[in-house]
Order: sequence, then structure tokens, then C-alpha cells
Amino acid sequence: MITRRTALGMLASAVLPGVARAAYSQSEYLSAAVEAGRLPPVADRLPKQPRIVDLNAMGRVPGLHGGAARMLIGGQRDVRLMPINGYSRLVGYDEHLQLQADILQSFTVEEERIFEFRLREGHKWSNGDPFTAEDFRYCWEDVILNREIHKGGPPVDLLVDGKPPRFEVIDPLTIRYTWDSPIPDFLPKLASPIPVALALPSAYLRQFHAKYQDPKALDELVRHHRVDDWRLLHIKMSRQQRPENPDLPTLEPWHPTIAPPAEQFIFERNPYFHRVDENGLQLPYIDRLILNVSSPDIIAAKTATGESELQFVGLDFSDYTLLKEAEKIYPLKVSLWKRTQGSMVSLLPNLNCVDDGWRQVFRDVRVRRAMSLAIDRNELNKAIFYGLAQPSADTILPESPLFKPEYATAWSSHDPEQANRLLDEAGLNRRNAAGIRLLPDGRPANIIIESAGESTLETDVLELITDHFHMVGLQLFIRTSQRDIFRSRAIGGQIMMSVWQGLDNGVPTSEMSPSGLAPSSDDQLQWPLWGMYFASAETKGKAPDMPEVQYLVDRLRAWRQTTTAEERTTIWGEMLSHYTQQVFS
Repeated sequence: MITRRTALGMLASAVLPGVARAAYSQSEYLSAAVEAGRLPPVADRLPKQPRIVDLNAMGRVPGLHGGAARMLIGGQRDVRLMPINGYSRLVGYDEHLQLQADILQSFTVEEERIFEFRLREGHKWSNGDPFTAEDFRYCWEDVILNREIHKGGPPVDLLVDGKPPRFEVIDPLTIRYTWDSPIPDFLPKLASPIPVALALPSAYLRQFHAKYQDPKALDELVRHHRVDDWRLLHIKMSRQQRPENPDLPTLEPWHPTIAPPAEQFIFERNPYFHRVDENGLQLPYIDRLILNVSSPDIIAAKTATGESELQFVGLDFSDYTLLKEAEKIYPLKVSLWKRTQGSMVSLLPNLNCVDDGWRQVFRDVRVRRAMSLAIDRNELNKAIFYGLAQPSADTILPESPLFKPEYATAWSSHDPEQANRLLDEAGLNRRNAAGIRLLPDGRPANIIIESAGESTLETDVLELITDHFHMVGLQLFIRTSQRDIFRSRAIGGQIMMSVWQGLDNGVPTSEMSPSGLAPSSDDQLQWPLWGMYFASAETKGKAPDMPEVQYLVDRLRAWRQTTTAEERTTIWGEMLSHYTQQVFS
């Protein structure tokens, strides 16, 4: 059966205008290496059918080769942002949130459980090694299924009903993954910011693998790289999502040239990158990205004085005024990028907190609705965001094809009168001399809300919400922490309420998993123990004991069995409506 998804995968390259191989052009940055014979000509470095990115068709202007861009990062680990910036994926999203073949030439899907991938003929890794089905076989058989490297077995993202797929090499350019049951979010997982890894540069990595390397030579490599065993050696040398190994071949647009520790990391263009623009220019346009390590506290100040050509890391909305003033002095352009979370700031009552009194109070939907109605979002927008934000419930954004206005308006108006009435109905109708409501056990309704201490913006918002809550008889106290301690306390049920960002994915399509709306991970601060239960295959945490939450779990399970976009869209709508009406965040 040819599905819409299959058709898109097969047509991804065919719908773009062709470019004659003789018309391809490279950056002058690589010309000397070509003239010296260290690199082949650009036409021989590209796949037989490269991916053509038609910028004009996207409403953009094609660029020119050359130059370097400086960026500031808050620490060495921020090199992990480079694979996100480059966004080279087996399949990826276009500007309309449609899945397209990227590294792949094409793909087909049958029954949402059989996925066949066709590679681009002549595609090469950044060091010139061929990119073939062998790189997928090596990754699957020698790494993912190797219990010394993957002690817990295949990643949970590749399991359906606890079972991994069957993997087949059809020919040197074709591979197939087959599950017994549907896995509708397999392709979205490959297109995500941190994708599931299915291919590794086998020719390079075999030297670090016990199956292929001489034991004495392997022991020497272990000592040289200062690790305990060959397993840790292979893991260290093969990290794709944290590009710290300059020798590791990549399919990304830029490859690292400096290993940590360092104060500066330079990424150079990949001479074998598989994309070209409509004019035949091999992408990327920029030759080098220079990442300078800085103290996170002064990134905004350095950006304001022109020490960065492209900056998004280390900036918060609280820096907006500083940067706009600098725009008048330096050649800067400050752009507001719309966040893709459901909300920039969200309050999350912990339905798993160990305090029995507060746990029962928070599980009453009338209390959650009352707290939401007590918040004056328009005041927050004017006072904190200069009127540039959009008041809303914590839900998906209008840019999502699944959006409905009623999700954004659910219990999000400022109505302290209704909030007071709901709190009275919930049994919090007694007050002390200071006007603070009393819990059923007689304690004052003093809510301690905790943050990871990483954002002054959160503190500013909470100071206003403290006043809003006081108007309905709730006393709010703010406690700041550090991320590791904060997360540990949340999982342990020690946190009563958290402040964090909203839904992680605010622009979903029906093909993306709605797992953010149901317990699925222990980093979900409104129900960390229930999330842990499902993330651990029901071996840790606790099973949900609220019917309103179990409904979301059941709907998520149903979504995972879907085979059509219509089914997935229906379930997404049911979950979004239920989540926003229940005000779980």
C-alpha cells in the first residue's frame, strides 16, 4: 500500500529542479585542496543525485560561499548544538512540517511498521569514505545489538511491545526495518533535534571494536585514549550528538577540527556534504563556525559589543532591552525567534508530591483551574514581555496543524471571582486571620514553588503571580535551586510545585508522538513518578491512580497502534482537549 508518507519520501528529490553535474560549484575555501589533489572535484564529491534545496521556492534568497561566523557558548558541552544547527537527518522536516528524504534518496512505508530506505548513490562521509548499507549494518549488529556496548539492549525508541525490529540489507544502497506492530513515530524520531542513530562510519570505527581489532592494538588504543575498556573507547570515539572527535567522519554540514579541552572550537565545512542550492552551489554557504567558550553570565554583554556574528545560546528575554540598545551602536540585528514550547513559563503542580494533604488538593481539578484563572496573563505580558508575548494556556501553538483556539483559551482568562468560587467548592473555604485559605487538615495554603535557578525571567513572573494568588487566598513562596538538585527533589516528590517551560513540542503534527501529554518520562514535573513508571517499562516509579491521567495513558497507547493520519489526528485532538481542560500544567 502506497501511503501519503511513502509518496512524499519517493518524490522528495524528484519535485526539485535538476542541476547538471558540470554546473556544481564549490567554495573557494576548498579550491587549494582540489588543485593540490587532496580533494576530488566537487562533482565527484557529491552524490549522483544530491539533495537540491530550492531557497527561492521557500521565499528565501540563495546565498554565496565564504566567510566564518563566531558564536559564544557557555561551555565545552555546547558543541552538542552543532548537529541541531546543521540539521542533517535521514529524513527531516521542511518548512511546512512535512517529512522529506534528506540524507536518504527516498523511503517507503508499509502499514506503519515496514520501513525501507534507499541511500544516495555516491554519497560519502566527510573523510571521503563511501556511505552505504554497511554503515547501517555495523550500527545495528555490532553496536546496538552488542550487549557490551548497549548493556540495556536496543534503545527504547526502537522497541514496540518490548521488541526491536528485524533489520535487513537488501543491497549496498537499500536497507529495511520491520516491526510486528505499528511504530507511527519512527520517522519523526529520525527527524528530531536529537535523532535515533541508525548509521555509523564503520570503516573508521572498526579500529575501536573488539570484533575487528587485534587485542593488543585495541589495548594500546584504550591506554592512549585514557579509558577503562574497549566499550568506553568505542562510545567515546563514536559520539555523533556531541561532536568532540575531529577524526570521526560525519554527514553534517560542518565537522570539528579541535578536540576538548579547549577555549575555542572550530567547525569547518564538510567537503562531501550532500546538499546543493538551486544554483548548484554546494552547501553550506559558510566555511567555518567558530565557537568561543565564555562565562554564561556575560554572553549577552559580549553579544551586545559585537563579539558574535550569530547568537542564540545564552540569551534570555531579559536581555532584549540591552541588545536593542546595542543595535543602535553596533552592526547588530536583534530578532525575536518564536519559541516552540507550549509556554515560555509554566507552573506544574506535582501530583506525586509526598505531602498527602497537598497531593489531594492538587489532584482536584477545581483547584488547578482556580490557580490558572487567578493568573493575570495580560499583566504578565505587559510588565515582563513588553506586550510581545501571547497569553495562552500551556498547549500547542497556532503554527501546528492540530491547533484549535479553545486549547489556548481553556481556563486561561483572568477571573479571580470564578477562581475564588472554585476554591470554595473544593473545600478550601476556610481562611485564617491573614485571609489565607486553610487546607482540609487546617494548615494555611502556603505553596512553595521551586525553580532550577537558571532564569531571572521565571523569578520576575513568579513575583507577579504571588500577588495574583494572594488575591484568591493562596500564599506563594519561591525557592530557587540547581538543576540536578531540582530534578532529584521533583522525582522524590519533595517539590510541591515547579516552574519550568511548557509542553516541549508546541508545533506537533499528527505523526509526532503525543507522549508529552501523558506520563512517559520522569522529567515531566507534574507527574514524575508516573512518567518513570512507563519510561522504565513499569519497573520503577508508580502506576497512575487518577482516572483522568489514565485516560491520557490509554489514548497514547491507542495512538501507538494507529496506521492512518486520520486516526492519529483524532487521538491528538482528544488528548489536547482533555489535557487543557484538566489543567495539568
